[in-house]
Amino acid sequence: MRRASLIVTGLMLIVAFFWSTPFLWTLVASFRPDSAIGMASLMPDYKPTWANFAEALDTGNFAIYYLNTAIVAFGILAVQIVTISLAGYAFARLSFPGREAIFYVFLLQLMLVPPILIVPNLRTIVDLGLYGSLLGVMAPYFASAFGTFLMRQTFRQIPRDFEEASVIDGAHWWQTLWHVLLPMARPGLIAFSLVSLMAHWNEFLWPLMVLNEPRTQTLTIGLATFALGTEGGKEWGVLAAGTLLVMFPLLALFAVFQRQFVNSFMFSGLKG
Repeated sequence: MRRASLIVTGLMLIVAFFWSTPFLWTLVASFRPDSAIGMASLMPDYKPTWANFAEALDTGNFAIYYLNTAIVAFGILAVQIVTISLAGYAFARLSFPGREAIFYVFLLQLMLVPPILIVPNLRTIVDLGLYGSLLGVMAPYFASAFGTFLMRQTFRQIPRDFEEASVIDGAHWWQTLWHVLLPMARPGLIAFSLVSLMAHWNEFLWPLMVLNEPRTQTLTIGLATFALGTEGGKEWGVLAAGTLLVMFPLLALFAVFQRQFVNSFMFSGLKG
């Protein structure tokens, strides 16, 4: 049994190493002088330098990219927290005709490939006069089938005794939701928040379709523009530094909240 465990652990370490190789190369390349970079070299036989990061910050408008991306990602999340909490509460606690059928129809959204919705969403955004704006990027994501599903499961794991005690004390349903259920559903909210932020921080295709001005570009679009501007993408050190500038907030966020992220899904249980 011990030998089998060691073999499994060794195989997992090998897979993890190969999976992380692109990141390791990016990390090494970002601190290497541009003249010392070889595409296949990971050996640190050089003096690390911050010059690539300085050049990336001078060349790219990363301050604008960060601001626009933060507005989009956190703006979407703020609205989603409201919509998924209300929808999850309705499907978990309220009784109305066709509740289960409506819920499963609602979940059909999870089966749709996002690119399929680009054309109808784009037409809607144009009709609403939101084309070229950050709000146009945010609008299609204000509701989330996955978030609704996760909050429904989370609310269903909370004993009804707490809710009934709140009702006996004279609380309205929205007071019960705000003061009782949501604080106890914090693990589910944390899990969804991390998933949502990572997804919309890395979103590329939809912002590319909606945004048409450099001042409104997000990090992913800005990185693509930046890559084209680094002498045809040949300045590997500067390009790697720019890539790390885009990745760093998500890496830091996941490093801080990784334990809560795992525990959140364990708490929600994802039971029917």
